[in-house]
Amino acid sequence: MALFDKFKEKVSSAKDKMSDKMAETREKVGTAVSNTKEKLKFTRLREGLTKTRTNLVNRLAGALLPGRKIDEALIQEIEEILITADIGVKTTTALIASVRNRVRKEGLDNAAELYDFIKQEILAILQQGRDGIKSLDDAKPMVIMVVGVNGVGKTTSIGKLALNFKDNGKKVIIGAADTFRAAASEQLEVWAERADVPIIKQQQGADPAAVAFDTLQAAIARESDIVMIDTAGRLHNKTGLMAELEKISRVMKKLRPTAPEEVFLVLDATTGQNAIQQAKEFTKVAPVTGLILTKLDGTAKGGVVIAIANEFKIPVRYIGVGEKIADLQEFDPAEFVNALFETEGESEESANA
Repeated sequence: MALFDKFKEKVSSAKDKMSDKMAETREKVGTAVSNTKEKLKFTRLREGLTKTRTNLVNRLAGALLPGRKIDEALIQEIEEILITADIGVKTTTALIASVRNRVRKEGLDNAAELYDFIKQEILAILQQGRDGIKSLDDAKPMVIMVVGVNGVGKTTSIGKLALNFKDNGKKVIIGAADTFRAAASEQLEVWAERADVPIIKQQQGADPAAVAFDTLQAAIARESDIVMIDTAGRLHNKTGLMAELEKISRVMKKLRPTAPEEVFLVLDATTGQNAIQQAKEFTKVAPVTGLILTKLDGTAKGGVVIAIANEFKIPVRYIGVGEKIADLQEFDPAEFVNALFETEGESEESANA
């Protein structure tokens, strides 16, 4: 009997060891998969910023050569590079003032010393306003109202976000409250089907507030985690749009006093300074809490991200760096700056790491 007990003990011990080893292997595989995903994400970000890097960072690197003296001609060259990269006059003026101050305080005379300083100043700008970012778990359901003019990629962004949220285990429901444009709800329905999430819609010309109310009501009944409400993009009629957005918010508050928790403004990065003008107009008609910048991969005007972050102190939440669903990425200021400022040599080192 004692011999049999010892045998059972050995078998049990072997099973425990095997179980521990399998758990350790699963953990290693999970970590490896996660790391691979992060590397791929960064690679897509870096590739998506190629045109902006050429227009901004490569030109800065060419101007800030080791051994070049810091003088007024150099300062003016930096200023021209920043403005033509769509960082805008206001933000460029602030950056140049910081450069002058640093040079004066520390007695710098080597142009190369300004490269990392400008990089860090840009990072500081992009980190503004991010302390108040809400977690998706702060409310259930979390109601996100999405605004923006037609053609900026609003519908596509909603669809991609819905799928990304769902892939992260969230129950999502979409409300097609842009009832003004005939194709709007049809396009949104296509994206809802791709994401395999429910969509609430009514016929063209229906009251957008009624669609929003029905969507939130359905979300509460179905215990959804996230509600995404599409809205009309008729910025040329600011008074009408303001009244419509206010009504949508007011009606949803009957069901949830805090709704909407978020208002995301979608902007097309390829429009450069025009995106800043759109942001100015939309912040007048809606309490925008976050920004989505689309089509960064198709433009050399990506500097507008820096200008918008500085001018409005509203956090950039997502950026589009390609056509694929995974190419709408959650915005991380440090990752963005590292990807933007990564030189060709650094890029090869990352790939081999």
